[in-house]
Amino acid sequence: MSPDSAGRAQQGGEGGAEEGQGARRIRRLIDRFGPIPISLFMAEANGHYYATRDPFGVAGDFVTAPEISQMFGELIGLWCADLALRSSAADQCAWVELGPGRGTLALDALRSMARAGLQPAVHLVETSPVLRDLQSARLPQATLHMDVAGLPIDQPLIIVANELFDAIPVRQIVRTPGGWREKQVAHDGVRFVPTVGDVPLDALIPSGWASEPVGTIIEAAPAAAAIMAMLADRLVAQGGVLLVADYGHVKSAPGDTLQAVAGHAYADIFDAPGERDLTAHVDFAALADVARAAGASVHGPVTQGAFLTALGIDARTDSLSRQHGDRADQWASERHRLVDPAEMGQLFKVMAVSAPGWPMPEGFGA
Repeated sequence: MSPDSAGRAQQGGEGGAEEGQGARRIRRLIDRFGPIPISLFMAEANGHYYATRDPFGVAGDFVTAPEISQMFGELIGLWCADLALRSSAADQCAWVELGPGRGTLALDALRSMARAGLQPAVHLVETSPVLRDLQSARLPQATLHMDVAGLPIDQPLIIVANELFDAIPVRQIVRTPGGWREKQVAHDGVRFVPTVGDVPLDALIPSGWASEPVGTIIEAAPAAAAIMAMLADRLVAQGGVLLVADYGHVKSAPGDTLQAVAGHAYADIFDAPGERDLTAHVDFAALADVARAAGASVHGPVTQGAFLTALGIDARTDSLSRQHGDRADQWASERHRLVDPAEMGQLFKVMAVSAPGWPMPEGFGA
């Protein structure tokens, strides 16, 4: 997840505040095993963070596209309905959302799908007990799952993952004077601090990046790749499509993108882990490679601005403004936040992964 625009978090913990349960757990891990990889630090911090709060909205730490405007979910719903109806499998499809948050996207998307004549069974994948309770209350017809392994295996799946992959832990490998090493987290008795391991990892570095200068960081997301592989295998076997919307980059490249967000502002990565959202930019090229290796078709990625424009956000903005003239400025502002390059339009990307033989999804060109 992220706030409305890109930025970088300060590197280094501040200390001084009363330590939370998430931080105490991480400190105990370090005391027992020594410095831990960034990926484990991120997993432990986010695991506690999402399990203990509703982080969305003005009162939370960040706002996602569905919370900004109903138009986002509505257009996604129409996209899903169009693809299902053109596939000739509309009566068999199940609709799935991964990391559904408060259920806002699902509500808007399902409303649009129903208007288009599609009323699929609903499946939500969520690990947070706080968010599961919210989702159950707002979407009582939905079946909830703890992971993707529990999804139906006997029907096509139309899957939406909005701002999911950015919260999945990343490994960071840094070029040191002695070669490539894994970035880790230790503590000095007061603060959490970054450090590097002593195990050489030069063999893992792509040849084109091996000679990058000292200090260069390469990120990899093996957990994200594993999830994509499982989903792509399901789509190839069962039919269906996956839509991924998230912030990140189209081409794999070195760089440190790990960041923390609290109270709608960028925060210190190493301060108060478990009390703020840790994310990293999604490597869409790496995810696309995994999907293709499973035999699935990949469409995009394209920018969120281009995608929503192709789906008709301008016409929807005009329609809502005519219906609710007193809120015309609101609809225009919401559209601006979703599609303007200086807001979410450029940094956020959209990619689709579909089963072989499924129709070309809208929004990705010819």
